[in-house]
Amino acid sequence: MTCFVIDPTAKTITSFPWDGGLEAIRQLIGFETIDSDEIDANGDRLFFDEKCFIRQTPGVGRFQLDSLAPVAGGGVVVGAGAASPQVTLQALQGRVKFL
Repeated sequence: MTCFVIDPTAKTITSFPWDGGLEAIRQLIGFETIDSDEIDANGDRLFFDEKCFIRQTPGVGRFQLDSLAPVAGGGVVVGAGAASPQVTLQALQGRVKFL
């Protein structure tokens, strides 16, 4: 399986191998406290640091996916039921704005 990793500091979105577990998402994001939002009708989800809004870590980039609240730090997009996302990398790149 794969997931998409959003790195707002480097302003990149890359495909990354994923084992389907939450621990792997925590490692990719870099924090234990994770939350997620559904991003489409297919059940794809954006995972991010739950405390990203209050951490205010200097030097960490931010991004916004569609009209969701801007996220500070990295994000991971996965598919429904711990599967690969249905959204394509190209479509996701068109939906993410780096701030």
